[in-house]
Amino acid sequence: MEGNSENAWGIPPAVARAWGVGQEASTAPRRGLSLERIVRAGIDCAATEGIGAVSMSRVAAVLGVSAMALYRYVGAKNELLLLMEDAAVGPPPKELAEPADWRTGLADWARAYRRVLHDNLWVLAVPVSSPPATPNSVIWMEYGLRAMRDSGLGAGERLGVLTLLSEYVRGEATVAADLAAAAREAGLGPDQMNAAYGRLLAGLADRERFPEVNAVLDSGVLAAGGDGEAPSEAGEDFDFGLERVLDGVAALIAKECADV
Repeated sequence: MEGNSENAWGIPPAVARAWGVGQEASTAPRRGLSLERIVRAGIDCAATEGIGAVSMSRVAAVLGVSAMALYRYVGAKNELLLLMEDAAVGPPPKELAEPADWRTGLADWARAYRRVLHDNLWVLAVPVSSPPATPNSVIWMEYGLRAMRDSGLGAGERLGVLTLLSEYVRGEATVAADLAAAAREAGLGPDQMNAAYGRLLAGLADRERFPEVNAVLDSGVLAAGGDGEAPSEAGEDFDFGLERVLDGVAALIAKECADV
């Protein structure tokens, strides 16, 4: 088995498989079995049973083959997970290739990436073991960097902005997924969860010690159907944070332009 060893090109095996680089046909493929089928079976397993259910033996059972048959195509479970993630995320929408301006481009990029993650929540449980290196992840990186090509930022700054934005999207998706799962388990809708949280805080946070927390409670923003501002949808919360991130990027660009 190949494990995590690198090949003659210095490319990790999973990345080499994803790009189709240096694949040797030293063993005859099993009839009807392919890397694509193995990855698809792994994705289906993760989507229906959770990432914890994915193993070489479980995927082999789904395909009706022995676990050893899979090792002709993928060297280890961590390689399979990486290939599954790349296939599930897929390439970015083609309309992102030519952004109108940096802010619109980054906003569209972030929203598209969020949609992909929310459609494949199991991806968030795949350990991040390296920077983007698989084909689709590199295309996402290309499009994100392309959005900033006329921004005046240097290469390092553009990469830093894209890393920050990616981390924001993944963080929001992770929290949203966890809260949605908790709401489903409790049999509550989003507004009901907000209201339940408001009641919990009201019972715990006395006014003398937590005056600002109580000011929020008094505003009604956590009370479904209350007199204050209605609880926002998850997408609205995401857009609020996204705009603040982009405000920071705008400030960085303005600073760079002023220093030129």
